Amino acid sequence: MSSSPEKIVEINHLVKHYGKFHAVEDVSFDVYRGDVFGFLGPNGAGKSTTIRTMLSLIKPTAGDLKLFGKDLLTNRSEILSKIGCIVEKPDFYKYLSAEKNIELFARLSGVAVTKMKVHEIIEFVGLKGREKDKVSGFSHGMKQRLGIAQTLIHDPELIILDEPTTGLDPQGIIDIRNLILQLKNERNKTILLSSHILSEIELIANRMVIINKGRTIVQGSVTDLLNGQELIVSFSVSDVQKAVQLLQSDSSIKIASTEGNSILLHVSQSQIPIINKRFCEQGIDVFSIETKRKLEDYFLKLINN
Repeated sequence: MSSSPEKIVEINHLVKHYGKFHAVEDVSFDVYRGDVFGFLGPNGAGKSTTIRTMLSLIKPTAGDLKLFGKDLLTNRSEILSKIGCIVEKPDFYKYLSAEKNIELFARLSGVAVTKMKVHEIIEFVGLKGREKDKVSGFSHGMKQRLGIAQTLIHDPELIILDEPTTGLDPQGIIDIRNLILQLKNERNKTILLSSHILSEIELIANRMVIINKGRTIVQGSVTDLLNGQELIVSFSVSDVQKAVQLLQSDSSIKIASTEGNSILLHVSQSQIPIINKRFCEQGIDVFSIETKRKLEDYFLKLINN
């Protein structure tokens, strides 16, 4: 009999008020060991306030916060020693080298670290060969990777990344995405990832929570949450008119529109292979099938209800 996965983060009914302003009203979610956990919500939803509360930078108005099975308010030092984080953009001494910045951060954190360890971490984040270069010459993406290197100095169990891909070009986004997956797969880290680039969450997160207006809307497995949703599927076919006539007799299939040789349908995931088979049986060639439903659609549907 397998044991239940260990909860790294347990947040229950978190509330944070600043006078009359209610930044967080009722946020609850759990993060399990080994998760890449997506923390989603529009600007002003309360994500950054929640993260700052988790790091004990601010005190909650109400609610319970447990990390690693212990209460944050009474076990602050022990808990924070197991967390690495980037809140907003990482900051460095720009006219020192990457190597010197990491060494200085380690000393300030009270962590004894060898030069070999510093170089190993810098290599892991993809900056090998640049350790002696001044940070002033680094691109935004390189600084983000150096920031992740900084979080690894004390070998934390949980890494919190607040909007790590903001302002990056497409290649920079891919680099950070791959680095996050390496942290999970090669270093066995648990990662809480706050992001507004929802397609990135869909690609790398296994679980997620969506908050809006300071409240939890939904949480769970990314796959389960998305698979339960109706898809918009584009079929590129040889005969659109014949395809429309074939599908009009099935009330479970809603035809959204047609354009050129494509027909857009509102269907469930399980219907896609059935429709494809019916087209083939009726001599309608299917050139491509593309799902249009992405996490963005699910997200917008939830927050606009």
